[in-house]
Amino acid sequence: MARHSATSSTRPTSTRPKGRATTTASSDDEWLTLEEVLKKLRVSRRTWDRWRERGEAPRAIQLPGDKGPYRIRPEWLQEWIDAREQAAS
Repeated sequence: MARHSATSSTRPTSTRPKGRATTTASSDDEWLTLEEVLKKLRVSRRTWDRWRERGEAPRAIQLPGDKGPYRIRPEWLQEWIDAREQAAS
């Protein structure tokens, strides 16, 4: 005979998805990986590293650890792209 708790059947179920933020999350919660940025810009990691050395890369943070991964907010990337487009016109 299966035993069921009376409280488990009366608890409301959450409709909030579990795990990472959904597409409805605010941009404050969104981060791009370096790989995503490189793909969007269609540049190599070597190009990124040169830009970083020259101070020309999009704004990014590097997570802790030995050679921690970079994270870039979508709005930082867009601001960087906009600035390049404006400089080119």
